[in-house]
Amino acid sequence: MHSFLEFEKPVADLQGKVHELRAVAETGETVEVSDEIERLEKKAEQALRDLYSRLTPWQKTLVARHPDRPHALDYVAGLLEDFTPLAGDRNYAEDAAIIAGIGRFRGRSVAVLGQEKGADTQSRLKHNFGMARPEGYRKAVRIMQMAERFALPLISFVDTAGAYPGIGAEERGQAEAIARSTDAGLGLGVPNIALIIGEGGSGGAIAIATANHVAMLEHAIYSVISPEAGASILWRDSARAQDAATNMKITAQDLMQLKVIDEIVEEPLGGAHRAREIVVDRAGKAIDTALARLESMDAAALRAERRKKFLAIGRSL
Repeated sequence: MHSFLEFEKPVADLQGKVHELRAVAETGETVEVSDEIERLEKKAEQALRDLYSRLTPWQKTLVARHPDRPHALDYVAGLLEDFTPLAGDRNYAEDAAIIAGIGRFRGRSVAVLGQEKGADTQSRLKHNFGMARPEGYRKAVRIMQMAERFALPLISFVDTAGAYPGIGAEERGQAEAIARSTDAGLGLGVPNIALIIGEGGSGGAIAIATANHVAMLEHAIYSVISPEAGASILWRDSARAQDAATNMKITAQDLMQLKVIDEIVEEPLGGAHRAREIVVDRAGKAIDTALARLESMDAAALRAERRKKFLAIGRSL
């Protein structure tokens, strides 16, 4: 049984009935339930299809935050061979909110960055729920510099509610670290690909997403601020988060129209958490296609294309 979101209750009820009937069948009683199970399964699938064909921006936000959604380490494990993690910013400390390393992607040596939220209580605390401190962004800059030095394409997996806003992070220069990471990504002379896999929150996300090619999962979100925080600022009422989500244009479909992103990666029916292997494979194909296009470009061309892409955002509005 999957973990269902509140708006998925009709599907949860149907699948609950299927589960009950399967339990009856396993008892060995003579009651024939196979036809009813099949009917209910088809009805549940259709209900799920109907729900996901008309998700609101707020519902997409809930899907993007689903606790079972695959995270950066899942994509690293599914797509990379011989991955070697690298730690520390060579200045202050290691920040587990950002994973980094080198590995092989479909025969290519690549550098990798990713914001990791964690999959259970212990790992979420270890990775600080994917909210990086300054040392995390300085580590990202170190990896970017290494990628350029050794001519390694950079792949980034973006998934954070935002940079960590604690006092210690501010004291150690959070804003400066984010700015330097953003600048380093824009100035890379190697192919730079970013994939938004869950939440892309504010500067904390764009710090590793200033890429030549920005792809986004179908039900991910990407925004300058969270819907709750946006509602608190606009209406002084965080309960109006649904209104903020709609007005902020945070979905992949909206951002594709606004030319903020370059590609939408389709998710399995019901979201990435329902079929992890499928969504990881689709993400791999999207990255592979983008790399194939960018590999033939020299450093100057890569920088010029990236600069043109980001300067063009919003000009046609």
